[in-house]
Amino acid sequence: MGHEMERASERDSGIGAYRHVTADNAPAGPDGARERGPDRAQERGAGGTLTLAAVPIGTPQDASPRLIAALGETPIVAAEDTRRVRRLAGALGVRLTGSVISYYDDVEAARVPGLLAELLAGRDVLLVTDAGMPGISDPGYRLVAAAAQAGIRVSVLPGPSAVTAALAVSGLPSDRFCFEGFPPRRAGERARRFADLAAEQRTLIFFESPRRLAPTLAGLAEAFGKDRAAVVCRELTKTHEEVVRGCVGDLAEWAADGVLGEVTIVVAGAPRAPRADPADAAEEVAVRERAGTPRKTAIAEVAKELGLRKRELYDAVVRRTPDAR
Repeated sequence: MGHEMERASERDSGIGAYRHVTADNAPAGPDGARERGPDRAQERGAGGTLTLAAVPIGTPQDASPRLIAALGETPIVAAEDTRRVRRLAGALGVRLTGSVISYYDDVEAARVPGLLAELLAGRDVLLVTDAGMPGISDPGYRLVAAAAQAGIRVSVLPGPSAVTAALAVSGLPSDRFCFEGFPPRRAGERARRFADLAAEQRTLIFFESPRRLAPTLAGLAEAFGKDRAAVVCRELTKTHEEVVRGCVGDLAEWAADGVLGEVTIVVAGAPRAPRADPADAAEEVAVRERAGTPRKTAIAEVAKELGLRKRELYDAVVRRTPDAR
């Protein structure tokens, strides 16, 4: 999941460890001019394949046979942490035969041109992160976007994800959900984010640092109400896996003593408010009009507050006062 970006990142040169194909040394076209990458990939069907591979979020035995094969066969492995992918390969009994380069947050943008050039030159690239699926709160989407724009084939090896694992084990509604990644670190920004999400009716999923778990849960309790149901999943699939269920207020108290490990929070969505009666809403419009609010403004305000369509509320106002037209 790449949960903690504060950890020491890899600083190896990475991309310089293998032949770096650039626009300057790309093959020339029939007319002697340098061919453009997207044209080569799209019109001639050339180019390698970029494969995004989900890796285990805990136990190595969750690795799929396809991931094991790809790790041993792909010419270029771009990894969020090269040490971790080597350890994973060792645990799986895989010999990495290709070049292994680092592809973490701080170097992601700088790595894209070189990796794209390698793909355009016909070499396959396997992209992995520390745990879970690349691009999900981890590096990856920039390279996928560049590859797609260049006409490079992009494939995926599905597998473990803390997002779906936590949602499934939470027991909270899973038919509609949204992933919010890491909440803002600063208290003020975090409070504003949670205030914006307080009325969200879909189940919410967050990643969080164990060091910030308590204040985050306290912030959720303040914004969503202490009784909102939630689940904290810690160290999923690992030896010390723990799933703690309760309301956000109680969970904030539980976390106050400190926790360890990778953390995913699942929070129930806001309860659906009963639908407002347009006739009652029209009466509220009338009250605001008598207080001096223009009718158009009053209709807009009340419709927004009660979740009604403005046209629906306008019609109710007209029915209440037929001369309102």
